[in-house]
Amino acid sequence: MEVADLALLLLRLVVGGTMIAHGVNHWIGGGKIKGTAGWFSSLGLRNGVLQAWLSVLTEVGAGALLVLGLLTPFAAAAVVSVMLVAALLAHRRNGFFVMKDGWEYVLVLATVSVVMGLLGPGWLSVDHAAGIEITGWAGGGIALILGIAATAGLLAVFYRPAPATQKSEVA
Repeated sequence: MEVADLALLLLRLVVGGTMIAHGVNHWIGGGKIKGTAGWFSSLGLRNGVLQAWLSVLTEVGAGALLVLGLLTPFAAAAVVSVMLVAALLAHRRNGFFVMKDGWEYVLVLATVSVVMGLLGPGWLSVDHAAGIEITGWAGGGIALILGIAATAGLLAVFYRPAPATQKSEVA
């Protein structure tokens, strides 16, 4: 085992564990599914309850796959998609910095996920043990392109923001 394998395991455990925690929080934390659904609806997504459950399943599922190092570029694509949706709908208007609820945090998670797609899961993974590692441009391409495509599909089907209210001018 090389140092790179240990580094990839560390990245998978941290990003995967973070995604699992994020999904569980959407499910049973704070406002639970009802609160998460209301928040998604307030962002302009139709079918808030469905969105909340899809988010939970995607985040927990992708996180678990990353922790295991199983289907790594596909799990990375799911993280890219979740982070891109979050960046576009919840954080974009707030600027870069996370302390102002900006998109800094989601950029880092998405970028690390693409890097995991490029480099693969490493030796300490189910992908390696099963001989199904997809690395290099193919793995990175799956993580990035599938993540973007999933985001575009979700937004095309479910994103319906409320029309902006116009201020009327009184003469």
